[in-house]
Amino acid sequence: MPFQIPENLHPDCGPVAWMLGTWRGNGRGDYPTIEPYQYGQELVFQQDGRPFLHYFARSWVIDDEGNTLRQGAQETGFLRCRPEGRVELVLTHNTGFAEVWYGQAGDGKLELATDAIARTESAKEVTAGHRLYGNVEGDLLYAYDMAAAGQSLQPHLWARLQRA
Repeated sequence: MPFQIPENLHPDCGPVAWMLGTWRGNGRGDYPTIEPYQYGQELVFQQDGRPFLHYFARSWVIDDEGNTLRQGAQETGFLRCRPEGRVELVLTHNTGFAEVWYGQAGDGKLELATDAIARTESAKEVTAGHRLYGNVEGDLLYAYDMAAAGQSLQPHLWARLQRA
């Protein structure tokens, strides 16, 4: 599906402009403390001319035929765009934690690492994360590595999404 850069896009958002819009697709999750699973997901990136993108994601666990078994995670935040492709991400999760990420964007790629993580009393312990997003053949591919529950940083989620 073709993509057009909005006329009011802030120049600092240029390196992540390809992410704007709604993306849908499927992914997989795995971690030493859980059973592997498949999920459906929708990501939405919006802008209003200021130097940030608003981000919202929701997911649902699916079976082998793609049927929804139950609702999954939700997260929302702001991808704050800085000069020369630098980015800051402020992110909150329905599971009770909030994160600050720093990274770099350019050439159809966005890479981020956590700087700070805060959690509520009832949230699981997450101590570090690494996210990589890429524009591959017009699709949005991503991988999320996580350190949590006493485990070291390792692959947790990966997906391929298409522009809706």
